[in-house]
Amino acid sequence: MKKEYFLLGILSVILLAAGVWIYQIISEYQKAEQEYEKLQTYVKVEKKTKEPEDMKPETTEDDKEKEKPEETVTVDFAALQEINPDVVAWIRIPGVLEYPVVRGEDNSYYLNHTVQKTYNIAGSIFLDYRNERDFSDSKNIIYGHNMKDGSMFGGLKAYMDSEFFRKSPCIRIFRQGKWIVCPIFSCHVVQENDHSPYQAGMTKTEREAYFTAMSQQSLYDTGIKKYENEDFLTLSTCHGWGKRLVLHAIIPHEESEKGRESIKIADFSVKKSQK
Repeated sequence: MKKEYFLLGILSVILLAAGVWIYQIISEYQKAEQEYEKLQTYVKVEKKTKEPEDMKPETTEDDKEKEKPEETVTVDFAALQEINPDVVAWIRIPGVLEYPVVRGEDNSYYLNHTVQKTYNIAGSIFLDYRNERDFSDSKNIIYGHNMKDGSMFGGLKAYMDSEFFRKSPCIRIFRQGKWIVCPIFSCHVVQENDHSPYQAGMTKTEREAYFTAMSQQSLYDTGIKKYENEDFLTLSTCHGWGKRLVLHAIIPHEESEKGRESIKIADFSVKKSQK
């Protein structure tokens, strides 16, 4: 009988500890959500819809694309930097993520600290500390946690769905008072000990080789071409045990930017399946 009471006591302690742990996790999620919701008030999205008389009675898919409401997105960047001078950009993928991007003195601090420097398991979306704040490097890497509730970079897993990729083929970055549209040319899963997606300091020849290698590893053939001397943007997050999901995009230069404003994946095709 004493043994049964002893085992019951141990079980009660375990259940209590598990309950406390779950409560703490939920509390951390809620605190992070509230903080980032407040920060999103510094971003204003205005949609301009076309007048009914401008709409055609019969429209093609291309017409429908053109008739989508135009968005004007403004960021109060000065206010964000007053909150934290480490803020270097704002990243936006409509319907997926909307966050400030910080850069710390290392790649550890913002793994478990929010933009307001509060300790939280959600951490921040952060630029690799070895990258320049203005995204002028040949390779720029942004990290974020794959949170269970879909926050932070948790939404990037949607790119494993080819139809979603077709609808959201670009990453938008606001930096230095301007939005840049970065077309995604590769999406794939790598082992966490595979460092090839994170190569930095590349020469012109190495850039071309990198673009070819990452394109070949992609789940999809996007048909995206790279112009000379364009730079790269990589988003990286956890994907299951011991794996990383990475998205590679092109950061256009001013001379090629106009051609990148409206991305159509005409030659898009699914190459393989990854889990």
